[in-house]
Amino acid sequence: MKRPYRPLPPGFFDRDAETVARELLGAYAVSDCGGARCVGRIVETEAYPGPHDPASHAAAAIGRTPRNDPMFGPPGTAYIHLNFGVHWCLNAVAGSSGYPAAVLIRALEPVEGWAVIRRRRAGRRDRELTSGPARLTQALAIGPQLQRHRLAKPPLFLAAGKPLPAEDLVCTTRIGISRGIDREWRYYDRRSEHVSRRARALRG
Repeated sequence: MKRPYRPLPPGFFDRDAETVARELLGAYAVSDCGGARCVGRIVETEAYPGPHDPASHAAAAIGRTPRNDPMFGPPGTAYIHLNFGVHWCLNAVAGSSGYPAAVLIRALEPVEGWAVIRRRRAGRRDRELTSGPARLTQALAIGPQLQRHRLAKPPLFLAAGKPLPAEDLVCTTRIGISRGIDREWRYYDRRSEHVSRRARALRG
């Protein structure tokens, strides 16, 4: 019998991306993609809060394009982007419809479907199975077929979990970007070994 998970309501995402990114820590990503249920607890996120963010795919200098158009969609929908032309990454659209903001899901801690996740990520240590945005989409069989998908229903939804205690929250700069590198919009659970990269100086 499948463990019951309660999808987060669209209103959860209808807030600024920084708040959504922080409060997604401890929630679950529940995937039935590829014919198998795989679940991970969200332990790392990054906020891309709008056109004022130079690192956003929808930065003011870029404007609205076919690539970033899903970011302008309703809150709580999926924005799936291709990184380096190879790896798919999962974002949850945040804020009001028409305003391009999103939260990148950077790392998960596997909870269910270990055997399937290990098979999809063959040859990797357990701590490396879902410790990065491209790794977790491979592990959960997430791809472009889920573009604009509402993240409150199968085959992929984000579900309520136990809120992260304030003392375990780390806020630091984002990873793998060349603009906006000073913005402390990456958040992670300091207790988890599945975080992609730890800050040099821990700040909560």
